[in-house]
Amino acid sequence: MTNQITIAVLGVGRWGVHLLRNFLEHPQVRIGAVVDPNPERLAAVKRQYKLDENVLLTTEWQDIKQVPDLQAVAIATPATTHYHLIKNALNQGYHVLAEKPLTLDPLECQELCELAEQRHLILMVDHTYLFHPAVEQGQAVVQAGKLGDLRYGYATRTHLGPVRQDVDALWDLAIHDIAIFNNWLGQLPVKVQATGTVWLQGAGVQADKLNNFDASPSPSSPSPLHPGLADLVWVMLTYADGFQAYIHLCWLNTDKQRRLAVVGNRGSLIFDEMSSQSPLTLLNGELEYQNNQFLPLNQSHETLQVEKGEPLQRVCDRFITCIFKNTPPIVSSGWVATELVQILAALTASLQQGGESVLLGNG
Repeated sequence: MTNQITIAVLGVGRWGVHLLRNFLEHPQVRIGAVVDPNPERLAAVKRQYKLDENVLLTTEWQDIKQVPDLQAVAIATPATTHYHLIKNALNQGYHVLAEKPLTLDPLECQELCELAEQRHLILMVDHTYLFHPAVEQGQAVVQAGKLGDLRYGYATRTHLGPVRQDVDALWDLAIHDIAIFNNWLGQLPVKVQATGTVWLQGAGVQADKLNNFDASPSPSSPSPLHPGLADLVWVMLTYADGFQAYIHLCWLNTDKQRRLAVVGNRGSLIFDEMSSQSPLTLLNGELEYQNNQFLPLNQSHETLQVEKGEPLQRVCDRFITCIFKNTPPIVSSGWVATELVQILAALTASLQQGGESVLLGNG
């Protein structure tokens, strides 16, 4: 194998351009093609990143077959196109890095994971937060028992746009916090509940609003496109040991928050991306029963120093390393992505049933 991997980037919208930038900066990557249905986007990225004339710019993803020695694709297209594009890429022998979610259907996710294993190809999903230095450090703090007995967790992810037109706020936002809770706790939820509110996009929202990558949405997908795309979603996750996590999601809220906490009987760990000091804070403290009352003791505030580094750069580097070593990723594998899609599918069922509890087979 040569010392460089030739990659095609499919989709250079809001997130795809960041994948392109990181791969252009990677010393072991050569960009072979950039695909986007919008010719103006292609022209813009060519100017912005001064792309070499040898880089194929095309509106048709099938054209990547023309690229000599193409070994991998990075897919940052609408979620409804993922199954078709990833399956075709794997069948053509390409390693795949896909934007989250892997697909909208757990069975399709499983099929793609099995196909990647059969073809001895890397299938990795860009769950960027799992590569965030603060999340990695937070996992070490929680699993070292510094919070004592874990009680519950909560997270808020709100902002004013961007508003997705292919999936609702649940599928767009919740996956980040669910991934972090699962990672920190080292377990999967066994029961989920969700309720939501639709303001902006009712039942008339159609898939024809999406960018056309000539990849038909899967008919078996759970239905984030119907009966409307929820702008506000409340989620509750229950784990086997009784730990519960509550998540507030909204893309119609001017109070931008990116905050997650795990609470134990000896302290709380806060991951706050909006913090001006450090994204990770350990608040120590516990209650002791004295003289018929509970008194707070051992309180302290510890700002944890977090290693610098762009999480997406780490994602891209891990993908390339996995290809060179022919070793499947562990942290953000297709199977991890499948577990997250299973949780989201169960939450969608709960959402459509007005908040009824839905059991998962993780007990």
